[in-house]
Amino acid sequence: MKNTVATFRQAKGKEKLTMLTAYDYSIARLMDQTGINSLLVGDSLGMVMLGYPDTLPVTLEDMIRHCAAVARGAQSALVVCDMPFMSCQVSVADTVRNAGRLVKEGRAQAVKLEGGADFCDEVRALVRASIPVMGHLGLTPQSVNALGGYKVQGKSLAAAQKLLDDARAVQDAGAFSLVLECVPAALAARITRELEVPVIGIGAGPDCDGQVLVWQDMLGLSDGGTPKFVKRFGAVGEAARAAFTAYAREVKQGSYPAQEHCYGMEDEAELLEKLY
Repeated sequence: MKNTVATFRQAKGKEKLTMLTAYDYSIARLMDQTGINSLLVGDSLGMVMLGYPDTLPVTLEDMIRHCAAVARGAQSALVVCDMPFMSCQVSVADTVRNAGRLVKEGRAQAVKLEGGADFCDEVRALVRASIPVMGHLGLTPQSVNALGGYKVQGKSLAAAQKLLDDARAVQDAGAFSLVLECVPAALAARITRELEVPVIGIGAGPDCDGQVLVWQDMLGLSDGGTPKFVKRFGAVGEAARAAFTAYAREVKQGSYPAQEHCYGMEDEAELLEKLY
């Protein structure tokens, strides 16, 4: 069954939703075949695909290109695309225009926008333009400089209350779903119970309506350490490294390509003799 914003809303309180990041056609096709509910074309591609230290340099053109590739690989998963830094922070009109490009050119079925009550005008404008919006609260990577780093959010009473208020505001503005990132589990559970729309957690405990992870993290492909909330569901990085090493060794040794990997031709010896 095709996943849509409507099926997302209907899943609230009935079944857990699954979401993974995807940035290209091949991975999107594999994920889609497993029944993952949604593929998030995250601006995290700046770090895991383009090698930037954070998400801030990612452009709208980057997001359009990668989203279009993912959309071509997704037959049943809902494709959600991040609005990159400064694509929704300047004006409401720019926000709608940029989100429209993600839908028209990138073939996104929804966009994700970081921020709380301060961005409700943008959310309302997108919803009026028939562009579904997924909110994003807690640790918002585009605000890493303002937050002073990648830190758990909502640990004090004032911060927890602001998160809850922002979640209500984003929902009331028309968001069909909300991502909570790096939030204490008990607070995430309270927000999940409070909202009528599904809450997708990443580092926000088990009581959210669903979960999302960066696929390179969960398969052991990320450089350096991974966040506490990441569980490794596979050792793809180790397997790939072993395969690359074996390939290099066999090429250097001359054992690859072997006879079974080569093409022949009829009357080979006779034909070659006639070459001059």
